[in-house]
Amino acid sequence: MPRILSAPGRLKDTPVAGAKRVLLAAPRGYCAGVDRAVIAVEKALEHYGAPVYVRKQIVHNTHVVAELEHKGAIFVDEVDEVPAGSHIVFSAHGVSPAVVNAAAERGLQAIDATCPLVTKVHREAVRFARDDFEILLIGHEGHEEVEGTAGEAPEHTTLVGSPDEADTIEVRNPAKVVWLSQTTLSVDETMETVRRLRKRFPLLQDPPSDDICYATQNRQVAIKKVAADSDLVIVVGSANSSNSVRLVEVALEYGASAAYRIDYASEVKQEWLDGVNTVGVTSGASVPEELVDELLSALADAGYGDVIPVKTAEEDLIFSLPKELRKDLKGSQAARPE
Repeated sequence: MPRILSAPGRLKDTPVAGAKRVLLAAPRGYCAGVDRAVIAVEKALEHYGAPVYVRKQIVHNTHVVAELEHKGAIFVDEVDEVPAGSHIVFSAHGVSPAVVNAAAERGLQAIDATCPLVTKVHREAVRFARDDFEILLIGHEGHEEVEGTAGEAPEHTTLVGSPDEADTIEVRNPAKVVWLSQTTLSVDETMETVRRLRKRFPLLQDPPSDDICYATQNRQVAIKKVAADSDLVIVVGSANSSNSVRLVEVALEYGASAAYRIDYASEVKQEWLDGVNTVGVTSGASVPEELVDELLSALADAGYGDVIPVKTAEEDLIFSLPKELRKDLKGSQAARPE
């Protein structure tokens, strides 16, 4: 079993020559938006009974999706796959107004589990489009969150996928341009994209507040500190999880000799550990802690039994359940006999 040690003042001073250890980043794992979305599906299944349909993956994690499928959730790509009148949950990544309207036309009972921080970006897009701004949306083409945000103002939105694309993008009116972003991007890369955009469009406006969510930023800050002292960094998270993939990139950029992403501890390869004294561990914002615990146990079996927490922030944000679900749950409690 792993042995949790107190965090040292200076990580570099801690290891004895040849000693093996794990630096465990914190914050890591579930953020408030993911927790809310997963609980929303679980509560919907408890209250309405199976099946409950979910458009796309509720969060980008293979294990979470499989667990919810086992409980009776059915994941679909589009609302036209859902029987009329059924309950459908919109994922934490958000949906466009077109999807909301399509669900309503089929008589579906929608539960909107969009992360409130994504909803904030949607509202910004609506506001700036109303004021006739061109929105330069920094994000990854094809990602559900990007599709949802762009769908709020498609005629006003241009996707910018990388810093290099910022050098070639064209706008209608350089005097009325604003940038928004996907919430799960690399902070450093996003700021580089903004820098290049502003070099070409000096009047570029910023969003009213950070679009990259607190959890994404916190996990990147933590892994930056861990990576500098790690021979190897292992990120628990799925391949389609943008924030998990970014953690691997950030770890390599900030000093880790090697970094890999896994879904399960069984995916760790022995050759990754050869010659490694310090393993950094973190997990993406859609990863349940049990998967990290399994990795720590596997590392302990491999000789990395000492675990040193590296905490860079405290997180205590909690989001309430979607209003549609709260209403139905409240109604059933009120109808329950004394």
